[in-house]
Amino acid sequence: MTAACACGGIAAVPASAAEARPDILIHLPTIHCAACIVTAERTLSAAPGVLSARVNMGLKRALVTTDGTASALDLCTRLEAAGLSAQPLDAATLGQGADHAGRDLLMRMGIAGFAMMNVMLLSVAVWSGAAESTRQLFHLISAAITVPAIAYSARPFFDAAWRSLKAGRLGMDVPISLAILLATAMSLAEIVTREGHVWFEAALSLTFFLLVGRYLDQSCRRAARSAAAELSALDVPTATRLGADGPETVPSGALVPGDRIRVLPGQRLPADGVIEEGETDLDRSAMTGETEPAAAAPGDEVRAGETNLTGALVVRVARAGQDTQLARLASLVAVAETARNRHASLADRAGAAYAPLVHLLAAASFAFWWAWGGDAWQALGIAIAVLIITCPCALGLAVPAVSVAASGRLFRAGLLVKSATALERLSEVDTIVFDKTGTLTTGTPAIAAAPGGTALSVARALAEGSDHPAARALARHARDRGAEPATVEARREVPGHGVAGIWGISTVRLGRASFTGAEEDGRSGMWLHIGGSEPERILLKEMLRSGAEDAVAALKANGYRVLMLSGDGALAVADTAQRLGIDEAEGGLSPEDKVARLEGLAAEGRRVLMVGDGLNDTAALAAAHASIAPGTGLDAARSAADVVLLTGSLLAVPEALRVAKAARARMAQNLWLAAGYNAIAIPVALVGLATPLLAALAMSTSSITVSLNALRLSR
Repeated sequence: MTAACACGGIAAVPASAAEARPDILIHLPTIHCAACIVTAERTLSAAPGVLSARVNMGLKRALVTTDGTASALDLCTRLEAAGLSAQPLDAATLGQGADHAGRDLLMRMGIAGFAMMNVMLLSVAVWSGAAESTRQLFHLISAAITVPAIAYSARPFFDAAWRSLKAGRLGMDVPISLAILLATAMSLAEIVTREGHVWFEAALSLTFFLLVGRYLDQSCRRAARSAAAELSALDVPTATRLGADGPETVPSGALVPGDRIRVLPGQRLPADGVIEEGETDLDRSAMTGETEPAAAAPGDEVRAGETNLTGALVVRVARAGQDTQLARLASLVAVAETARNRHASLADRAGAAYAPLVHLLAAASFAFWWAWGGDAWQALGIAIAVLIITCPCALGLAVPAVSVAASGRLFRAGLLVKSATALERLSEVDTIVFDKTGTLTTGTPAIAAAPGGTALSVARALAEGSDHPAARALARHARDRGAEPATVEARREVPGHGVAGIWGISTVRLGRASFTGAEEDGRSGMWLHIGGSEPERILLKEMLRSGAEDAVAALKANGYRVLMLSGDGALAVADTAQRLGIDEAEGGLSPEDKVARLEGLAAEGRRVLMVGDGLNDTAALAAAHASIAPGTGLDAARSAADVVLLTGSLLAVPEALRVAKAARARMAQNLWLAAGYNAIAIPVALVGLATPLLAALAMSTSSITVSLNALRLSR
């Protein structure tokens, strides 16, 4: 992909805010280059009622602003006529929001850092031997800086601690909040009594470094988006219902069983039903993974999410709204996502054991020193020192810092990590399951074998009369071999069957076996029939994705079990598996079947990495222990995956697993470093030798140490 392809185009027609109406979002699943962007924007800009149009290449979407007279269906029809597959997206359901949480944490972190630096400068002056009046003045200035900074910056910890206490839990935010509040309150009391130490710098250091850890963790989650919401957004928002008064456009949710709807070529089905009128080819790849369009005629069942390719249809609705297979698939994805989100990160598991220990140590130190010396104020100061010096700055940074370093390294290798726990789960994987179409293969058909000479010229002439993917592949094949199109007259396409015409005095046909008088042999392809001669076979094949063979070989060499689960036909699956050296392959699977196979592998104790790109893979991606989706895949698949493959080569998959294992090892190292810091610092605090400045310096040193260790991974 060129640099020009990686970004959206320029708005074709400017529009003032006063003229703007609610935007229309259109999904463009097949765009792949700068020419696609230009075509889409020019087509949309030329439509009546369009004020501006902008295409986002990365999201495969067009954002269109209208004056209120243009409809999403009309715009999609125009794009289809221009050769671009297009479907309306429900912007309200998609609900993309700005990263308010990330900006809020960044603001709080900046204020805490600025306050910490100023208060530590004042503290250094105090600890250097400032006179009593100067010391008191510096303490007052420190209080004036610290109190508002703590009140604003530490609020996320206070809120989380309060929620934990209300729920009867003792999370890491409870000791953090207790340490910050006690240190600040005791410091204010020390200013009044003019005795002992103040802990302003320690409280601010604790707040700052924990906010850094929380922001790093947030940055790992920022790219995540609900796959179930993406599936809902891909649902067709409107349908053309045939009523007593003629056709009418209604919301798809208003359809009920028994309604008759019209579906034009290029449109997706808004409901499940049965064809009453018309013949066509259906693109079912989004739902089943089947690469070859399926012929459909009156009496055949159709489902929401399938795309009508060639002929106009009238469909009797059987299931609509939340009863369609597409809606059931969205529910299946939501359940799988919820189950996977229960995975506890390494830091969470360490924190769960660490939080009670912090409270026990602080309480024990307070009780001991009060009983030993009889000075409750001194005992409270030592307990605060224990709370602060044991608070998990290093622990809070140990895992997020490694995640960010590893994610940066993987991004440079062409992988976008979206989930905060993805690296940990990837490091535990022992089984790799690949989808076929669009994942191991490009999804674009190519010609494996075709006749030459005059037959190829006739085939090109017929193929150029159809938008069928196989016909387009044949036309490209003929052009590449210099075959000029023969003069074929009366050319017509028969939806669901093929293309026919007259060449000289001979009738010529290109299409399915039944259409050309041939006998179907189960292999992917089409037939060419010229006059009275025997039909000739044109074999199709799929192009392997770049790096697919080397990636499979590398995974098997590293001891991973590799399988292929596909919705495509058994013969196509077996052929691809043989070409790639995959021993375990199964075809003809529905989305539910794939999830069932993954559950079976999990029951065997397997940790599965699912790699897939289509709508039929979305539930499996969400249900797997970890998942990767190609960047060229459907939005819903990319959203369900933990990692998005930005490069075209599958060699990035074994690289992701290798980096994940290294990251897991580095996380463990950081946790041991944090534990080592506590092993040294806790005894110092327990015997009453931890001054506020020493506590702040110790926390800073431990936090910087784990951060530097994490950065080693990015080399």
